[in-house]
Amino acid sequence: MAATTDDTAVHTDDRPAAPRRRGRLALAVSVLGELLITAGLVLGLFVVYSLWWTNVIADRRADRQGDKVRDQWAHAAPGPGALDTKDGIGFLHVPAMRNGEVLVKKGASTDVLNDGVAGYYTDPVKATLPMTGKDGNFSLAAHRDGHGAKFHNIDKIEKGDPIVFETRDKWYVYKVYDILPQTSKFDVKVLSQVPEESGVAKPGHYITLTTCTPVYTSRYRYVVWGELVRVAEVDAKRTPPEELR
Repeated sequence: MAATTDDTAVHTDDRPAAPRRRGRLALAVSVLGELLITAGLVLGLFVVYSLWWTNVIADRRADRQGDKVRDQWAHAAPGPGALDTKDGIGFLHVPAMRNGEVLVKKGASTDVLNDGVAGYYTDPVKATLPMTGKDGNFSLAAHRDGHGAKFHNIDKIEKGDPIVFETRDKWYVYKVYDILPQTSKFDVKVLSQVPEESGVAKPGHYITLTTCTPVYTSRYRYVVWGELVRVAEVDAKRTPPEELR
């Protein structure tokens, strides 16, 4: 009897303990699940913001700035004038990237590129603007994802493709001659006035497009080089060169 009583007592003490432990475990799992769902939603919203909404905002801002530049051109006095770099110096057209015209502004800092534009380098190597007529490298940068992602399709460019830079008075037509799919973000030699990494060895009129790679990272840089093949005057109707028709 004593043994039976003892066994009964043990069973009586254990029964409520197991449900309590299971209840606490279920609560912990439930709380953890809710936290993970919340974290997932926050992460999802952040991705939407970074990859979509920043594009919307940047595109709107770039369109306004581009309209302002074109309005200035329309009301400018005939003939060459002083270069105003505040609102933009012209528009980049790269048919292979299928993104229309891209406003080009001074500087390649994040603050500039976040406006949904391309920017020409002023540091660590100063770009040579084609309007000066001097030999050099017109080196540009733009985002590949988010904030307009103007160079998102840079990997669609092939050797021989045209790159056209439009100013108030001229169309500068370049031809792509070399591509570097990946290099260090510290490789500033790709921006040199004579970009020897592209295979050239003498001064000329070059253009260089740079952006981050792989997509959605900033680990490396993707580089495209082109060389000026001709310059065309802008007519009264701003008829695009044949490379853009």
